[in-house]
Amino acid sequence: MMLKESNLKDKRVIIRADFNVPIVDGEITNNHRILKILPTINLCLEKGASIILISHLGRPEGAVSNLSLLPVCDELERLLDKNIYFSDSCISNKAFIKSSSLKEGEIHLLENLRFHAGENQNCPEFSKKLSFHGDVYINDAFGTAHREHASNVGLAKLFSEKYYGLLIEKELHYLNESILEPVRPMTIVMGGAKIDGKIELIEKFLSIADNLLIGGALSLPFLKCKGINIESTLVNNKSVSIAERLLDIAKIKGKEIILPTDFVTAKSLENIDSINIKLLGDIKADENCYDIGPETTMIFSEILSKSETILWNGPLGVSENPYFGTGTQQISRIIEELTKNGIISILGGGDTASAAKRFSISNKFTHISTGGGSSLELLSGKELPALKAIGYYDK
Repeated sequence: MMLKESNLKDKRVIIRADFNVPIVDGEITNNHRILKILPTINLCLEKGASIILISHLGRPEGAVSNLSLLPVCDELERLLDKNIYFSDSCISNKAFIKSSSLKEGEIHLLENLRFHAGENQNCPEFSKKLSFHGDVYINDAFGTAHREHASNVGLAKLFSEKYYGLLIEKELHYLNESILEPVRPMTIVMGGAKIDGKIELIEKFLSIADNLLIGGALSLPFLKCKGINIESTLVNNKSVSIAERLLDIAKIKGKEIILPTDFVTAKSLENIDSINIKLLGDIKADENCYDIGPETTMIFSEILSKSETILWNGPLGVSENPYFGTGTQQISRIIEELTKNGIISILGGGDTASAAKRFSISNKFTHISTGGGSSLELLSGKELPALKAIGYYDK
């Protein structure tokens, strides 16, 4: 049964949220993940539930004051325009009492789950204590769905009534259903740094994509296979071997992996005076490739403009550096413009979302995933432990 069909009247609902947001000097600098879970919170409130919110923040070892969820509590109060109860421990007697006394429509936020070692260890005792807070379990933390932790696996197994939230429902729709049965032509743009860990993903994309464009440092081992004199710490025997295998698979499938034809180069990120635009055959051994060049951007843009579905995963250069972000910026802008014209655009991975936010004009994409590792594993066809614990794969 879907969450929308549930009866939550007068029930205490534990929602595993993902409030792992950037906080600087006590201020949240990007509330994207908080905004994304509001529909699930509001639906539960409409259904007459009281809500207990649980989440992690960062990777603390013990209680750390600058990783408290208190700023999240303040942000939720602002966004929901209502008082939120906050407990400074997720398993204290005081917290249990507050959860048990909640009235319909009230919300209780618990302190950072990772202040306790039992969270990452998927400790049964820690999961059991967390279960005392509520009657119903909902997971809407897609960003941790690939992890086997107490709050998303151990806890879920203790409830007979459990659901995934509206955010995860949306992630599954766009990262699973829309990719397996896309509106064609479908173009996939891949970037990032390392080829390790993306073998299954690229293999799958070769089966389902009409066009596969690879840029950024991810393209370097492929270019090395094709005889281009590319020198990089990310190009080694292992990465080249993986690239060779993937190129062979592409050939068998009758597909082409479309690679850059030029790069923005420099001798180092700091050596601004050495920045240049080089065609592949002109790149020297002491020059590093930090961004796709204008010719590549034009080729990629032309292919994208003929697409109906676009999946973009990974920046196409060192995009956080203003000298090497032009390629990623232009690809982001054209995908955004095409989205306004009706194509489906899906952005996967935290680095991609950050790049899109940095370069977007109006932030108009069809879907921006909230999960980095989770989106990659889901796209690769792997089962996510948190979804398995809820029973998603039992359908």
